[in-house]
Amino acid sequence: MLKSLLAAVAVLAFATPAAAEVVERGADHFVLRYVSTLETTQEDLIVSVEDIGNWWNPAHTYSGDSHNLHLSLDPGTCFCEAMPDGSAFEHGAVYEYDPETGVLIDAALGPLKGKATLANWGIGWTGGPSGAGWEIVMTYVVRGPGLGAYADGVDAVMQDQFYRFIRYIHYGPEAPEA
Repeated sequence: MLKSLLAAVAVLAFATPAAAEVVERGADHFVLRYVSTLETTQEDLIVSVEDIGNWWNPAHTYSGDSHNLHLSLDPGTCFCEAMPDGSAFEHGAVYEYDPETGVLIDAALGPLKGKATLANWGIGWTGGPSGAGWEIVMTYVVRGPGLGAYADGVDAVMQDQFYRFIRYIHYGPEAPEA
């Protein structure tokens, strides 16, 4: 399923010149998509996803510190945040992972928690060493009563996260601020 979803997203990515956009919206849903191409290794892509604490904007955490985030790409694992009181807040869970194509996370983030009936966050990649770099596609598909009204606000946050992720892949831990 992940391969077919990421393949469909990749086709959309090649057909649309925009790097970031709300590709679909309705009263009860929205779909976000962000695309970038860069030279890197597949290993660096995978490690960068798991290094979420080094690129996620700390303003969009509950603890105020993105280094409290933990994301392992093993299916079934928690995308969690360690809280100051020693507890953990579950932002989502890894639904599917393929090192050749990417990861799909069930994650109703921020104000979507408890409201979304579906919140699939995907980070996928195609291309690689034989091509002109890796095409990196991040998607966020959200469904739930009235959630279409959240599209623009969530888009602004996720666009920032995507650009921070790309900057981290490109520059590493010393990535310049946006």
